[in-house]
Amino acid sequence: MFDHEKNKALLYIYSGAGGVDAQDWASMLLRMYQRYSQKKSWDFKILHQSFGEQKGIKNAVAEINGKGIYDIMKGESGVHRLVRMSPFSAKGLRHTSFALVEIMPEIISKGFKIDAKDLRIETYRSSGPGGQNVNKLETAVRITHIPSGMAVAVQSERSQAQNKEKAVQLLVSRLAKKMEEAQIKELSDLKPEMKSGSIEWGSQIRSYVLHPYQMVKDHRTGVKSSQPDRVLEGELDKFIPKN
Repeated sequence: MFDHEKNKALLYIYSGAGGVDAQDWASMLLRMYQRYSQKKSWDFKILHQSFGEQKGIKNAVAEINGKGIYDIMKGESGVHRLVRMSPFSAKGLRHTSFALVEIMPEIISKGFKIDAKDLRIETYRSSGPGGQNVNKLETAVRITHIPSGMAVAVQSERSQAQNKEKAVQLLVSRLAKKMEEAQIKELSDLKPEMKSGSIEWGSQIRSYVLHPYQMVKDHRTGVKSSQPDRVLEGELDKFIPKN
C-alpha cells in the first residue's frame, strides 16, 4: 500500500523540558540541520514553525531533498540534550535543555484514501517569532485527522491551496508511518496518538555540552567532538556517516 521516498526526508523538531531555553535549543537544532543540508547541497525547506513566546520554536517541520537522504538521516531521530550557561538566566546559571528530533521518509500512498469527513481543516495567518503576524492573509493550513487526533500544519507556500496540498501529504506520511508501527491495515483501527516517553533526562541519544567544558557526544556510538560550535554550524559528518 505504501512506498517510501528514499530521496526525501521529513524533519520534525519538538522542544522538550527546559522552557524558553528548550525552545531556543530547538531552533538551534533546526539551524544546524539546515546548515548541514547546505553543505551537502541538499534542498532544505521549512514547512512550518510554531514560535515560542520569547525566543525559539516549540516545534517545526522541514522537508529535505537529496540522494538517499532518509537512510543517511534516520539515525538522527531521538532526544538531543544541550548543557550551557543560559542566556535567559539573569544570574547566568547553567541550564540543561532537551529537544526531540524525528526523521521520517515521505510516504507515497497507493490506493490509500482518507475520508474527508474525518478531517478538520483550519486556516490561519502565518506568524513570526513572538507571535508577530507576517502574513495578512489566512494562507497557513492545519489539518487534524479526527479519529487518531493526529495534526499537521504547513505555512511555507504562498497560497492556501498549496499549503493544504502539502499538509495532506504530510498527514498521509504520518498516518502511514503510524499504521506500519502499529502493524495494522485499516486506518479506522488507528487509535489516538500518544506521546512515547517524555523529552527529558535519560532518553537522549546525543549531548552537546558548551559549559563547563566543550564536548558533543553520541551516547549510542561513543563518537565525540571537542568543537561543538562547528557541529552546531552543520559539521555533522563525524556523527552522520554516509551509508
